[in-house]
Amino acid sequence: MNPTQKTQEPAPPATIHFWQAFGFWLKLGFISFGGPAGQIAIMHQELVEKRHWLSEKRFLHALNYCMLLPGPEAQQLAIYIGWLMHGTWGGIVAGGLFVLPSLLILIVLGWVYLAFGHLPVIAGILYGIKPAVTAIVLFAAYRIGSRALKNPVLWTLAALAFIAIFAFDAPFPLIVLGAALLGAAGGRWLPGKFAVGGGHGSAQHDYGPAFIGDTTPPPPHARFSPWGLTQVIASGLLLWGSAIGYLYARFGWDGALTQMAWFFTKAALLTFGGAYAVLPYVYQGAVEHYQWLTAHQMIDALALGETTPGPLIMVVTFVGFIAGWTQALFGPEQLFLAGATAAVVVTYFTFLPSFLFILAGGPLVESTHGNLKFTAPLTGITAAVVGVILNLAMFFAWHVFWPEGFAGDFDALSALISLSALLALIRFKAGVITVIAVCGSVGWLANLAKTSPELLSLFGL
Repeated sequence: MNPTQKTQEPAPPATIHFWQAFGFWLKLGFISFGGPAGQIAIMHQELVEKRHWLSEKRFLHALNYCMLLPGPEAQQLAIYIGWLMHGTWGGIVAGGLFVLPSLLILIVLGWVYLAFGHLPVIAGILYGIKPAVTAIVLFAAYRIGSRALKNPVLWTLAALAFIAIFAFDAPFPLIVLGAALLGAAGGRWLPGKFAVGGGHGSAQHDYGPAFIGDTTPPPPHARFSPWGLTQVIASGLLLWGSAIGYLYARFGWDGALTQMAWFFTKAALLTFGGAYAVLPYVYQGAVEHYQWLTAHQMIDALALGETTPGPLIMVVTFVGFIAGWTQALFGPEQLFLAGATAAVVVTYFTFLPSFLFILAGGPLVESTHGNLKFTAPLTGITAAVVGVILNLAMFFAWHVFWPEGFAGDFDALSALISLSALLALIRFKAGVITVIAVCGSVGWLANLAKTSPELLSLFGL
């Protein structure tokens, strides 16, 4: 081959039909394991590297915008790409199918958990999973901290957030607001400490021409217009207001479903930094204030959320199912219906803002790219999130290692399982699902040894 001749690049698809994209989004909903990093990696591999639906720069540009928003960034990225290719319905389909499989799976798991959780085999598996979850949350603090805390200023912000929530039980929204204000001030007075370095926007790979390339002009529906923005905001408010209005008319403002709708609307607007960041807020409300579920049920909810596809914030779906079931919203004869209804209500109000953010803000994304006044508050929030997640890990450890409180016995086996899980995650880069599966098996064997030692003898154990 002539050395001056360029290697022929694969041609991008001439068009991407709506139903072709529908098939991909449906498939993604069932294979999107691994948290936001894994989900974003799957979309990048499929859409940028293999299918050439959009270029590397367009993908990263969309992702950087989603990183600035509250809510699950991987789902918002799917909404953005679906919207960019096929308009409003493309975004709705992409975002809806991203969470629908997980919604159905978690409803089934919630039923199994509440109907059969007392059985020894289920109890044993959950015994092993709980310390694994403690390790996973601690690992999340380590992973986010190692990436976000790049200087003493950000370390100080993380420490202040930890002290605020641990020592003073400060509300999570107040911590987010304080961190955002400090970040905004830091972006002005100490810009070098709050600049976003590297990150998602640093990659410069070229995978060849794409259907939506670097220089492809935005389609007509993706161009900003005041009327379009007004329509999206009005539609979002109508969808939210009509749903919560119906719940208010049917159950009253103090009704459990109405309160779930209101509470998880607020939670959806506070999920800066990912699901682990908002879990303390969900705990404060769902466990301490409303008492919809117990602390141990909250830990179990996170464990099951880790093992299902979809964004981790889907853990709120399980929380809703438990709340609806235990509150017996429709009477003792319709517990499953109550749980499933509450799960759907919680999921609807948690994810509705994500669609509004993308459909309303997408046409404006170019004007915000790389602007420090937008990224510095997020940097401050992300630093504070590390301290909040560390507090959550300590809370889980307390309930798992001392199940009867500090006055009770220390559960050495749970501590050993948790330490082993943390070592597997950090040192051996084990996957979360693998860690949960192994720890669940260990818990089952430990419970079997207590309740039926004669069965273990059959296997020579």
